[in-house]
Amino acid sequence: MDQLRKITHIIVFLIIVGISFNTSYNPFSMESSTTFMPTAKTNETLYKEIEEQAKEYKEEPVDPYIDEVWKKTPGRNGVEVDVTKSYEKMKKEGEFDESMLVFKQISPSVSLDDLPPSPIYRGNPEKKMVSLLINVSWGTEYVPKLLAILKDKQVKATFFIEGKWAKENVELVKMIKNQNHLIGNHAYNHPDMARLTNQQMVEQINQTNDILKAITGDKPAWFAPPSGSYNQYVVDAAHNFKMETVLWTTDTIDWKNPTVSVMIDRVNSKLHPGATILMHPTASTADGLDELIDSVKDKGYKIGTVEQLVSPER
Repeated sequence: MDQLRKITHIIVFLIIVGISFNTSYNPFSMESSTTFMPTAKTNETLYKEIEEQAKEYKEEPVDPYIDEVWKKTPGRNGVEVDVTKSYEKMKKEGEFDESMLVFKQISPSVSLDDLPPSPIYRGNPEKKMVSLLINVSWGTEYVPKLLAILKDKQVKATFFIEGKWAKENVELVKMIKNQNHLIGNHAYNHPDMARLTNQQMVEQINQTNDILKAITGDKPAWFAPPSGSYNQYVVDAAHNFKMETVLWTTDTIDWKNPTVSVMIDRVNSKLHPGATILMHPTASTADGLDELIDSVKDKGYKIGTVEQLVSPER
């Protein structure tokens, strides 16, 4: 009996030693029983489900076009699901999760530059962004306050600056530039552009471009005709300088010195996706700009420069 017990002990000992040297199996580890490794079939099923669901989210891009009323109208990027990146985010859980979808934008087949010369009044009507256009040829005393409000509200505007004013207010032009606002051309001395000869149109635009470039280092790419007076010759003249002509859809009429509430009510009544809001450095705008910005944002609109507004980015 003792001999049998010894033999049994030896056999058990040898089994334990054998197991302890077997690195492919450890009976005391729970890892193999709790870690789920999805099979190729499971992964393939999830990938296909994402592909199928992606169809519901796809929006085709919209090409820019010439509208009969609103003239040159920017396009808008489409959007689709990035299936591969979405799968990479979901594969750990092994289940479809809408919140983990990754999207990518699809560019239109043509750009705004491909369209013939025509003025721009607005952004894409499906883009919930607006732009503040601040035309500057007078009202110098209000410019610093406008810049302080824009900085405080973290808003970038587009300043269309008259060449003559820029020459006389170099430091203010530099301040506008240093705060990363977009600077455009507002002709040299606020003429009625539509009544000028072609040569005079060219001189008004070119002279102001030279002045602004000397101050800021950049040649403007945007032109706002004073008082909105233009004809096709004006648009063509700007186009020949590789510039877009910009007008507006919403006028604050701040040059009439309305009360702040009247000015804001006027903007709110005409607010729409892609709106361009015309203003000047006046007492009304200086007093009401912060409230106007809050009102626009409260309605769910983002505020960007003209360049951002006409971009096809969603």
